Amino acid sequence: METMTSTGKKAAQSMELENKYGAHNYHPLPVVLERGEGVYVWDVDGKQYFDFLSAYSAVNQGHCHPKIINALTTQAQKLTLTSRAFYNDSLGEYEKFITEYFGYDKVLPMNTGAEAVETAIKLCRKWAYQKKGIAENMAKIITCEGNFHGRTTTIVSFSSDPDSKNGFGPYTPGFEQIPYNDINALKKALEDKNIAGFLVEPIQGEAGVVVPDAGYLSTAAELCKKANVLFIADEVQTGISRTGRLLAVNHENVKPDMLILGKALSGGVYPISAVLASDEIMLCIKPGEHGSTFGGNPLAAKIAIAALEVVHDEKLSENAAAMGELFRSELKKIKSDRVETIRGKGLLNAIVIKPKNGKGAWDVCLALRDNGLLAKPTHEHIIRFAPPLVINKEQILEAADIIKRTIEGLDK
Repeated sequence: METMTSTGKKAAQSMELENKYGAHNYHPLPVVLERGEGVYVWDVDGKQYFDFLSAYSAVNQGHCHPKIINALTTQAQKLTLTSRAFYNDSLGEYEKFITEYFGYDKVLPMNTGAEAVETAIKLCRKWAYQKKGIAENMAKIITCEGNFHGRTTTIVSFSSDPDSKNGFGPYTPGFEQIPYNDINALKKALEDKNIAGFLVEPIQGEAGVVVPDAGYLSTAAELCKKANVLFIADEVQTGISRTGRLLAVNHENVKPDMLILGKALSGGVYPISAVLASDEIMLCIKPGEHGSTFGGNPLAAKIAIAALEVVHDEKLSENAAAMGELFRSELKKIKSDRVETIRGKGLLNAIVIKPKNGKGAWDVCLALRDNGLLAKPTHEHIIRFAPPLVINKEQILEAADIIKRTIEGLDK
């Protein structure tokens, strides 16, 4: 187990408990957190850090936002779960709120991002058979190389990441994979009359914040419309103001046929996800054909309303856009040949790290931790930087200085 000399006894015990009793399906950075507020988290020894991962963009509104926590605690004392066997007094209010907020007819509430993706897949297939007239069991969905939509058996079936996919077969059929950011490949794939949908991340987060060319999303949406194929946007990580607009597709004025949301839909305090679509698509699903015991529970409904109100009231899209520009401009001042590329949009950014002197992205993240900033590598050579969207100019400058000093310090 990886520890540092500064790790206290309490931290070591916590890490050892996870290592002994938990499945080894994660490789956490060796730091044990016990408290969070705004853009900061504190470890069990009281050390403060900038959180530059935001629980993979689930904590866009900042840790323990008082309005969201108040919605949680107030509703938790009244009613938490009824299942969908009965109506409750919060779900309809939430459904009206979120459909009007994003401009859709209907919402299907779920819990996790992967569940929402699975829901979209089922909806797309049902629509294909009922509305498009594709023969039963022949519908296909186009996905992209480098995608990350979750880790269920079906979702890893169309992953190109060996760590996610290998050893979990047999794989679910019905998916065709094309290169990301390749319009010609999409055009060719759409020639197949059995294509029902195109499932895409507007920016590939887990792949290392891969931003497509300008016009890619709008052209893809137009091509899908001409081919009578559903354009399905997975905005679980890129949505809720992360990229400087409410949705990443808004940068190109695209309205997906289906919108998948999760993570920051709760501000990070509860598992909440959703699929939004038109009546034509959503009403293909009838009672008994899909559901979730916890999906749409009263607690989730109240939390999500509060979380989305915070995004609007505190102008988090505008702040993400401005702070993202400032952050990237500061990162470009780093004087080190370790840094190959700096890329991103809004406050979803990444640095591509070139290994040097036997030290790669993991070592950079360990050094950042020691200097008071938490981030995590993805694909071994990329560090994603995604702080809570409530971060201000002073904090951005301080954090960027930590990153600059840390990377340059490794060269000495």
